[in-house]
Amino acid sequence: MVMRLFLTCTELGLGHVTRIIPLGKKLAEKGHELSFFSGGTAYNLLKKEFENVCPCTPVAWYETSKGVLASASFLNILFPLPRFNYEKNRFEIKNASGMETVHRYYDLRRNIKKNSPDLIISDGDMHALRLADRWHIPSVYITNIIRPSYGFSPLFTPGERFTERYVRKCTKIIVPDNPPPYTICAYNLGDLDQMQLKDKIEFVGSFLDMKPIKGRKDHILAPISGPLGTRAVLMHTIIPVLRQTETKSIVSLGQPGEKHITRMGNCEIHTWLTQEERREYMKNAKLIAFSGGHGTCFETIKHGKPSICIPTQPEQMGNARKLQELKCSTTVANQKQFASALSEIEISTESYRHNVEKLRGYSSRFSGLDRAVRAVEETI
Repeated sequence: MVMRLFLTCTELGLGHVTRIIPLGKKLAEKGHELSFFSGGTAYNLLKKEFENVCPCTPVAWYETSKGVLASASFLNILFPLPRFNYEKNRFEIKNASGMETVHRYYDLRRNIKKNSPDLIISDGDMHALRLADRWHIPSVYITNIIRPSYGFSPLFTPGERFTERYVRKCTKIIVPDNPPPYTICAYNLGDLDQMQLKDKIEFVGSFLDMKPIKGRKDHILAPISGPLGTRAVLMHTIIPVLRQTETKSIVSLGQPGEKHITRMGNCEIHTWLTQEERREYMKNAKLIAFSGGHGTCFETIKHGKPSICIPTQPEQMGNARKLQELKCSTTVANQKQFASALSEIEISTESYRHNVEKLRGYSSRFSGLDRAVRAVEETI
């Protein structure tokens, strides 16, 4: 049966849109009618891939060069706050996230009315689940985070519990991760029985093709991504160390747009890597340093690479903890720890690589995209 599908994703990091894009392409191949909804960079990326893409108001945390600030973000729910935009090199006023939420809700409401979808697919966009419940439209929620257990400020606990009510009301939850006990996002999901979600959840596996690809071990790769604050923290932690190492390193700053390359010692800094460049550098890396984002976790697993995680947000802390427990990665918090971790992994490379390849073998049993498409089609 051909369905009208409305796909929406949050723009808090690019991991959400990089899942929606391949899922959308698979669903389009099946002949379904698709429309997309997002804001910011996610909207621009969707626009390059699909025709029917609707813009909306982005909703963002309050971030500075030190990352997401919980207390300021809490205040920013109700009040606009000043901040320095390092990308534009100027001060600006960050709108109240509560007001951003209201605008986004009505943007979404207007577009759902216009498209009259048979099913709403949301990747991290809680507004869509709220409207789906209100208008009795079946919904699929794609997520790797429900109730994080690491570094999550108690200031946001009431809001977290409020949003869980809409997660519980959605028709199905797709987790693009391995089934237990090798679920990378396990610490970010919470107690599924306690939340009465276990019967709705399907662990489909990563949306990446997890078949191994042989590569060389030429360099250290640091793919920096995420919101502004995350990128700033990673740049200040990674680049000063890598510029002093003897090993060649490649850093991507995660800034879409015009490409520039800067060299500092043996460190080659790119403003942006295309998907093809990223895959090639990933394949030929000896080690990967990253924030612990869920999608990049599976990229390191796919290519069988040891890694160093520098988490800046609660979700990343949970992913990093799981990878470290599986002895595939080590977690650091500052320049000194990062430099020490580089030396430690150099000594124990084969042990780390063996553990990652074992995890890759398990992860490759699942075809996440195909299983997700099947789950979507079975929802109605």
